[in-house]
Amino acid sequence: MWVRLEDHWVQTLSALPESGMGYQVVQVVLRDGGRVGGLHVFNAEQLAWPDERPSIRPSDIADIVLQEHE
Repeated sequence: MWVRLEDHWVQTLSALPESGMGYQVVQVVLRDGGRVGGLHVFNAEQLAWPDERPSIRPSDIADIVLQEHE
């Protein structure tokens, strides 16, 4: 599932380094306290949300944290 990120997240992620060509690996913190790591954001705009997880809306996202390379 693709989630189009709100403009403030696009601006925030655009200012951060890429994990690879055109994408960032992030951890998403949800407003209900849940955390999902290892997700990809493409071009700082589109979050690839796993199909096996319950769907989310952009407004469900409380924070997005860039993950370090391991």
